[in-house]
Amino acid sequence: MTLDQLAKIEQKLHAQGFKLTPQRRATIAVLLEHQARHLSAEEVYSLLHQKHPEVGLATVYRTLDVLAEIQIVNKISFEDGIARFDLKTSDKGHFHHHLVCSVCGNVTEIYEDMLIDVEERLARQYHFEVTDHRLTFLGICQDCQRKQVIKEVKDDASNS
Repeated sequence: MTLDQLAKIEQKLHAQGFKLTPQRRATIAVLLEHQARHLSAEEVYSLLHQKHPEVGLATVYRTLDVLAEIQIVNKISFEDGIARFDLKTSDKGHFHHHLVCSVCGNVTEIYEDMLIDVEERLARQYHFEVTDHRLTFLGICQDCQRKQVIKEVKDDASNS
């Protein structure tokens, strides 16, 4: 966790009328330490509980709700129906997109904005200004595809 990131988050909290309590600081520290993951509230609690057993699950839920409300984290849901939290790393541009493997559950983030043409068309055709969008692509990752090919080759060899 960098102090710069924490200072920006604290500034945003204060601007929205919230304080950076020790519980919020600890929750944000977990999110910063695990930025590459998309943690559920229970996972945040489990990681937090290791260092701060005094912080309860209800506090984690309330903190994550506040952070989502003031757009410090994005609350996202993949096909498993579990709300997950993704720390916003920048106030610029749109939220990043995700590739979700339906076999192993691996999530890959895409930071490239691929919908600029679509947004421009929506503005022209429907007079609608897009302020954000989110895409989740479901499919099979390269590793799982490779494993499936290997399994098929083995199955073919054993049937021959």
